[in-house]
Amino acid sequence: MRWADFQTRQTGHLARQVRLNLCVFAALTVMGLVRVELAWPEPGWAPAALAPIALLLLAATRLRWEHILQRSWAYGALVTGYAASFAALVLFNLPDPDASVMFPVGAMVITVAAAGTIATRATVALGTAGVIGYLALLAVDRLPETPLVVSMTSMMVVVTGLCVLTVHNRRVQHNQREEAEQRAAALLENGSDAVVAIAGGEVRYASSSTGRILGREAATLTIADLLAMAHPDELESVKKWVADLRAAEPGHTARLESRSLHADGHYLDTEVTGTNHLANPAIGALILSVRDVTTQNSLRRELTRQAFEDPVTGLPNRALLRDRIATAERRHARTAGRVSLLVIDLDDFKKVNDTLGHPAGDELLRRVAVRMTAALRPSDTLARLGGDEFAVLVEDLDDLGLHTVTDRLLEAVREPVRIANNDLIVTASLGVATVKAGETGDGSAVDELMRDADLAMYAAKSAGGDRAAVFEPSMYAAAVAEAEARGEMERALAAGEFRVVYQPIVNLPGALPIGVEALVRWDHPTRGLLGPGLFIPHAEKTGLIIGLGAFVLREACRQVADWHRNIPGAERVRVSVNLSARQFQEPGLVDVVRGALTDSGIDPERVVLEITESLLMTDVDATVETLHALRGLGVRIAIDDFGTGYSSLSYLRRFPIDILKIDKAFIDGITVSQDDATLVEAVVGLGKALRLQTVAEGIEEEGQHEMLSDLGCTYGQGYLFAKPGTAEEITEFVRAAYRPGA
Repeated sequence: MRWADFQTRQTGHLARQVRLNLCVFAALTVMGLVRVELAWPEPGWAPAALAPIALLLLAATRLRWEHILQRSWAYGALVTGYAASFAALVLFNLPDPDASVMFPVGAMVITVAAAGTIATRATVALGTAGVIGYLALLAVDRLPETPLVVSMTSMMVVVTGLCVLTVHNRRVQHNQREEAEQRAAALLENGSDAVVAIAGGEVRYASSSTGRILGREAATLTIADLLAMAHPDELESVKKWVADLRAAEPGHTARLESRSLHADGHYLDTEVTGTNHLANPAIGALILSVRDVTTQNSLRRELTRQAFEDPVTGLPNRALLRDRIATAERRHARTAGRVSLLVIDLDDFKKVNDTLGHPAGDELLRRVAVRMTAALRPSDTLARLGGDEFAVLVEDLDDLGLHTVTDRLLEAVREPVRIANNDLIVTASLGVATVKAGETGDGSAVDELMRDADLAMYAAKSAGGDRAAVFEPSMYAAAVAEAEARGEMERALAAGEFRVVYQPIVNLPGALPIGVEALVRWDHPTRGLLGPGLFIPHAEKTGLIIGLGAFVLREACRQVADWHRNIPGAERVRVSVNLSARQFQEPGLVDVVRGALTDSGIDPERVVLEITESLLMTDVDATVETLHALRGLGVRIAIDDFGTGYSSLSYLRRFPIDILKIDKAFIDGITVSQDDATLVEAVVGLGKALRLQTVAEGIEEEGQHEMLSDLGCTYGQGYLFAKPGTAEEITEFVRAAYRPGA
């Protein structure tokens, strides 16, 4: 038999109370019959009427009150029946010689009995009807003593009040229990589990969520259904699990993962948690909580696949490659075989993504992966490390065999690939490293092998790409030195060891300083003052030039703004600051320049940003956009080392340029080489034609000064006028130049 729900249990309780009341009323009727025989002088009609009523009441207890009480009219009939009992009690007590005592007793019994089955208002009405009936009875009968009437009436009122409180409390408890059951039912229905209770070979309870989760109606679920749901391959193990749970100690919990057949015909992955509550008298069943974990298992399998498989090419990824390298190295340590790793990086792959889009780039990676796989042995492992970088794990190949494999791989990559109506030809840089004899396959050896192969690949890329390089210890030494240098530069930048120096720029021919070029030096704690050639290339390579360049720009703007405020006549002195290629490519460059201008308060027209001629030609469209953004701040733009690059006149007209700086290499030979003199004259003429100022760099001789003045060069700088100096030294230089009467 299934567990009854709350409403069913409530109806059953009410039916039992009605039967009890019928028995009570039958007992009262029998007691009335005895009263008639013993106390009435003339029984008259009473015995003949009371005996059948008592039998009728007892017979009524056999009715199906559980069903009757579910009818809409049942409650009204019940209240009417209690009211009729009061009327019958009044009629019965009219001839009774002690009606003033007997009626209140019977009325209170009826009220107490009725209070167990009716609501608060009906109880008040019945109690009131009893008092009114009592008073009416006294009105037509002889009046007893007043104290007795008051006492009996008071007792009836008190009993009625107690019954009303009892009914009210029972209703509150009923509502609370009903709310609790509704909450529990809602939690079960909306929970992720189907809850089933089994005992005695049948299903005692099944939550309504069973239909949603398992596709089986909770009301009709049977043990046979549960067994039919089990996968045939797992049926015996499921039966054994249930038997073990039933035999386990009370409160024991066990879990089982199995497949369950859904009503629509497909199998679910389910996780069943069972608890033995057979010994609990309130439960007496095994409680099974069934959860559909199909999605979780599918996700777990997908995560496992993603953890070891590259999503673009389907190749093993870095994690799986590391595991296979470690396994191969452990095997190598036992057999003294060779384990080698090849790292392959496609050259200029970024251009494919930038021009054709990432879908085309992914397709290219897949095509290349297929070709490289075809160039390898079945025992080799090709993996994608990320981006455009692949790796190949090979075992038991000597140097000649490795050379053959690398040639095949490079050739496979070179083959043209047609994507989106474009024939693409790509090349690759390949690095080779072999595990050293006697090394074990621990984590550090795996990392070292991957590091060495990576360093060899970068060596191949630095040599121009489309080639292979074998790892050499010197590569690691160079990498360590580079890392140490980077760390030292980072420390120096944080410690404020870099100094900004300034070299004056003068007008020609008068040699009046009209500006300065900001240069940077490293005040090294042990090596002394270092020139830019010893650290700028490394800063550019590592990206530290971004922070260093921002520092130089801020400091130079601050210093020159200070001259403008404190040196009369020097308000138009400008400052030139070099921008490296790495700085120019930084997305936040414009914001950095804007911040330096705002913080220093300098007039933007007094700031010149210098870029090299070769930088202009890297990405013309992007360069034009960035230059216009900078010009929008009010600063001026100069081309540094002009004449050493390969810009054309048409390109120069597109760039918002204000100044051309003639490279020192041409100035050095201007007085001895007609070619250099002609070139400088052409640059000066070009500047005039484009309405640009020209600045000659590296003027060290008076003859150079005179010739440049004759050619019409606008400005110059060099040791002839002043060497780079500290802020204090150049402050005095500018102050002296702009002193009244100077």
